[in-house]
Amino acid sequence: MREKTFVLAPDSFKESMSAKEVCVAMEKGLRKVYPEAEYIHVPMADGGEGTVQSLVDASGGKIYSKEVTGPLGQPVTAQYGILGDGLTAAIEMASASGIQLLDKADRNPMITTTYGTGELIKECLDWGIRSIIIGIGGSATNDGGTGMAEALGAKFLDAAGDELPRGGGSLGRLASIDISALDERLQQVQLIVACDVTNPLCGQRGASVVFGPQKGATPERVRQLDANLAHYADVVKEQLGKDVRDLPGAGAAGGLGAGLMIFTQAVLQRGIEIVIEYTGLKQKLVDADLVFTGEGGIDFQTKFGKTPYGVASAAKASGKKVIALAGYIGEGIDTLYAEGIDAIFGIVPGAAGLEQLLKDGPANIERTCENIARVLKLSE
Repeated sequence: MREKTFVLAPDSFKESMSAKEVCVAMEKGLRKVYPEAEYIHVPMADGGEGTVQSLVDASGGKIYSKEVTGPLGQPVTAQYGILGDGLTAAIEMASASGIQLLDKADRNPMITTTYGTGELIKECLDWGIRSIIIGIGGSATNDGGTGMAEALGAKFLDAAGDELPRGGGSLGRLASIDISALDERLQQVQLIVACDVTNPLCGQRGASVVFGPQKGATPERVRQLDANLAHYADVVKEQLGKDVRDLPGAGAAGGLGAGLMIFTQAVLQRGIEIVIEYTGLKQKLVDADLVFTGEGGIDFQTKFGKTPYGVASAAKASGKKVIALAGYIGEGIDTLYAEGIDAIFGIVPGAAGLEQLLKDGPANIERTCENIARVLKLSE
């Protein structure tokens, strides 16, 4: 009888385990019942936090660190990854320009900048990279990607020909954009942008109105930032011939989505689709007898592009059964059974404090997978 093949494709369990560590814990539990089975680890992510780590882990790549300019101009140590092929890099803009880098009292999208994200892109260009995957969630910024472009050689000038201060608050004074010194290597490198929001740059669904308040903008500043981005879009259309104002995803990360479309060869794509492609998940599913996935929480939102939904969709297309694990199971999970997830298990054994549950995550995953395996064995 052929030994079973299990594909283990979870996301990280935030603050508890990386996706790779979840894979290890899953295998430990299953192996107690199926010691001779084959276990294929595919650490996953959905384009948000943990995406760089998952892509590096899944491809046998390496994580690097670089000191860059933080959202308020302060030096921060950001990370990026070079995937196993040596030609693809992965960046999370939040590592350089993220809201988590600032105390709540210091958040101010009038002056925060994406300059550090541009420095990370430049670092990847210096490696001779051919393709850059960039996750753009969790930003502290509202500068339309101008900081990013400035770090790559663009200049944003006022009517007197002086360079504007960084941040979204000065864009209302933008008179001209000089791209004569923009890094020429950007034309030969494709940027694949993990973007799960469809917000336009401006207006009631735009970057400033929807996301500005959580970044520290008062209602008055929201109005100013929105007007500034509208003016920026007008200047871009007039001088660079690109109309980005209403493009889906242009408003992502305070308009970084727009900036990437203006100044680079960027393609916006759903985060989970990018990770599925670059981890080779579909090919690894071919010989699977059963697929395990999971993340910290599973609820009705999971089907809107979260990792378990993406894994289940890919597995369903291959006719494979999927079991999902979660630390927290919320409302509306019944809708997931029609989407390719066949069973959902919570890993929490009983009442305990959050700190203890996070610490016990690996053991809880291991125990739950062992119990699932014992039930599977009964049906053979």
